Amino acid sequence: MLEMKTFLEEAKELEAELVACRRTLHQMPELGMELPRTTAQVCQELEGMGCEPQRLAGGVTACIGRPGGRVFLLRGDMDALGMKEESGLPFAATGDCAHTCGHDIHTTMLLGAARLLKRHEGELAGQVKLMFQPGEETLEGAAAMVKAGILEHPKVDAALALHVFPGPVHVGTVIWRQGPALASSDAFRITVTGKAGHGAIPQNAVDPITIGAHILLSLQEINARETDPQDPLVLTVCTFHAGALHNSIPETAVLTGSIRAFSNHNRAMAKTRLEEICRGTAALFRGSCQVEFLSGAASLHNQPALAAELAGYTGEIVPRMEELPRQMGSEDFAEVTQLVPSVFMGIGAGGPEEVYNRAGSHHPAIVFHEGVLPLGAAVLAGCAANWLERRREGSAGADGMA
Repeated sequence: MLEMKTFLEEAKELEAELVACRRTLHQMPELGMELPRTTAQVCQELEGMGCEPQRLAGGVTACIGRPGGRVFLLRGDMDALGMKEESGLPFAATGDCAHTCGHDIHTTMLLGAARLLKRHEGELAGQVKLMFQPGEETLEGAAAMVKAGILEHPKVDAALALHVFPGPVHVGTVIWRQGPALASSDAFRITVTGKAGHGAIPQNAVDPITIGAHILLSLQEINARETDPQDPLVLTVCTFHAGALHNSIPETAVLTGSIRAFSNHNRAMAKTRLEEICRGTAALFRGSCQVEFLSGAASLHNQPALAAELAGYTGEIVPRMEELPRQMGSEDFAEVTQLVPSVFMGIGAGGPEEVYNRAGSHHPAIVFHEGVLPLGAAVLAGCAANWLERRREGSAGADGMA
């Protein structure tokens, strides 16, 4: 039996290597689905520890352990955000994108877990599949890797992902919950088309700005009057662009935003009503409109029994376990949770010092505490190894599935 404390002790011995790896990745941030430098670095690291990485749908995968048994998947996302870094760190990224959500840390923790698991490969009661994912920020990567077969060959039985939480959530804290954890997300774009004209003679034009304003206000009725308040839904219009001159009515206006929901019913209802309200309102004022759904991810649900089991393992090495509040934010690891029993947990990457509390995720000045690296690696490796061990053929509970 591989003890969680063993993984933590060994991870701490790797801390200098993990910090160096994280800083290398931090200085090569890349966006979206094409991450050539990052994936090359990941493959190099995996090959150096004796793994055989494979490219898949913009990401990287590899397996560690004994073929023929159960398979536990560990996910780490790799993409950055499109903003200039303002952390002031000596290893800060210098281009137009930065790892301000901590995905460089996720990638490093998963590489650390791989190193630990590879060290104990002969003791594993099955296989651990690694999922280094692109395109989480665009909500494309997980779905692409699922479509490309990440959950097959070998077939995945359960999965885990960790996400760093900055600021007041200090290193040594893991946040978890059973059941619904994060909302679905559907990005939309509404293009209203009218008829351009002079601002002084509006009767000869069809004003798409007016139509867009009516659409914006009408959409609020979905939240206010068409949704059960005990089943949360958020529909937010975040941009509204139209025209370029103060005295000219434009031909088009464009609105963009997102829909967040926990239930599949609310998600589907809101998308249907969005289209109906937009098209009906545009027609009412003699215009037309097109509704496009740009990207999306399902709501994320932690399988209750698996969440309790993995939290139990984690609690053996983590000083503080807290409940993760249900949030309207989204994570495309949900595409995995829809298909196999899965758990998404938060892990603290903050500290009491001011530098860790001056900015939150997705802010150019955010700083993550690198002390999270060995702890995260140990949690990932230990949870996977212990889950497999509990289902070793012939052991107590071997037939029990999460």
